Amino acid sequence: MKLLNALLNEKYARKAAVVLQWACYVVMVFFVLTLVLACLGRQTFALNTGTGFYENAIYAGQDHEWRSRGFTVYSGDDILVTANDGDQIDLTTHIGLSLMFAAQSLPTLAMYWLLSRVFANVAQGNVFTGQNARYLLGYGLLQLFLAVCLPFLKLLICHLTNLVSGSRIALSTGAGMLDSLFTGIAFIVAAYILQYGIALQDEVDHTL
Repeated sequence: MKLLNALLNEKYARKAAVVLQWACYVVMVFFVLTLVLACLGRQTFALNTGTGFYENAIYAGQDHEWRSRGFTVYSGDDILVTANDGDQIDLTTHIGLSLMFAAQSLPTLAMYWLLSRVFANVAQGNVFTGQNARYLLGYGLLQLFLAVCLPFLKLLICHLTNLVSGSRIALSTGAGMLDSLFTGIAFIVAAYILQYGIALQDEVDHTL
């Protein structure tokens, strides 16, 4: 119990908040780099061509063997691309893959930015603030978007891409829906609790 109380000490909590704030910045840089790599055609997917099947192909590579790929990114979805009649991957297919990756990366990037703002406020000793409650609410809503809306958005992008492309995309997505759903609900509840506590504190202050 004494150890737990020591870890909950304000001095240690504020130092930890600084570390977590910078950790969020590092993660944000990572997501920006992965998005750039995806747009440069280095997102991996399974590829079916007339000459064979490749489990980890990329748009930017002609030789689809894994030793020649270098830095690549993976969206977390099962993606199968079937080459066009000329055994090539159309540019529109690459654009569709990049849009699906961006639809996932940009909300996640925004979530870590919101968390960095919360940790920045905590590091400055500003814990029970309406701003923190709004940041937590925003984080929770973005998690709900990732859980409920993102899989359908990816499927829509996939469908529209296939309408105008000679090469085809087959997509299996939504594997982490429940995790994102419960995390989003938890952050929304935390935001409500924080806002409720702020309201009670304001009421006590006005009463006194």
